[in-house]
Amino acid sequence: MASHRRPKQPSRARVTVLTTAAAAAVAISSQAANAAPSEKPSKDEVKAKVDKLYEEAEQATEKYNGAKEKQEKLQKEISTIQDNVARGQEDLNEMRDSIGLAAAAQYRTGSIDSSLQLFLSADPDDYLDKASTLDQLSSQQVESLKKIQDKQRELAQDRAEATEKLKDLASTRTELGKKKTEVQDKLAEAQKLLNSLTSAEKAALAAEEARATRSSADRVDLGNAATGSGRAMAAFQAAQSKIGTPYVYGASGPSSFDCSGLTSWAFAQAGVGIPRTSQAQANYGTRIYSQSDLKVGDLVIFYGDLHHVGFYAGNGQVLHAPRTGAVVRYESINNMPYQFGVRI
Repeated sequence: MASHRRPKQPSRARVTVLTTAAAAAVAISSQAANAAPSEKPSKDEVKAKVDKLYEEAEQATEKYNGAKEKQEKLQKEISTIQDNVARGQEDLNEMRDSIGLAAAAQYRTGSIDSSLQLFLSADPDDYLDKASTLDQLSSQQVESLKKIQDKQRELAQDRAEATEKLKDLASTRTELGKKKTEVQDKLAEAQKLLNSLTSAEKAALAAEEARATRSSADRVDLGNAATGSGRAMAAFQAAQSKIGTPYVYGASGPSSFDCSGLTSWAFAQAGVGIPRTSQAQANYGTRIYSQSDLKVGDLVIFYGDLHHVGFYAGNGQVLHAPRTGAVVRYESINNMPYQFGVRI
């Protein structure tokens, strides 16, 4: 006979768990169905990010330039010290030879004194400290020994200075490598963003850049602004001769430039040596805070950390090497946060 027992009902707890899980599954499914796909950044958004990365790369570039300039200065100083040490050692050897010849002559005549024997077998510093023996030497011999002592001390100081500068050079080279990597990373990130654009978007950006360059070269109105000194104008004209030359970080001409590379190169053509970095150039001449007081040929410093520099060209225009992907050109002074001018 068939069983008519009712099937066992699931427990209240089990029903609650199943119901909750089902509700969660429905919610997740609904969210997935309604979620919009991640939107690709627009051309303008990419350009804004790329411009920011280029600015950060330029900040790192000026620090790189500073480390490179310091490295070159240290190398020159170390070379000079090492040359001085080499010449000093030659002088010291000649002094010792002279004393040695005098001692040999005394030995041959049997008149060598104990004080010279002491000198020949010990450190002159130690010998000269023994004042009781000085009266046994001639005044000429005493003078020679004092010169040897002074030369030894001088060489010891030079060698110690060279050692410290070599340590500084090693740390500077490490810093230089870090800054170079930082610049390269920023540029690589910017290029990755540019590569994400479509061919049409890339062409549009290239066209914008080309228009900016053509406008700079052909249609800029420099007005009749007052001009600076003869050397400032000579530097400005040298920079003008490089319009259209590409920006390359760390470059100082003549076929490519970064911002401070252009200004330092241009002044060099005018026979004026100025520092390599924008921050150092900012502190080199007389500061001009009002834009209305600027003269053609003045340097113009931008951004709060002073990481960009160009020439004032007149009529609110600057001539500068803007950034990666651009060329030396004129641009409105208001396109960047103006800090002050520098008159050299």
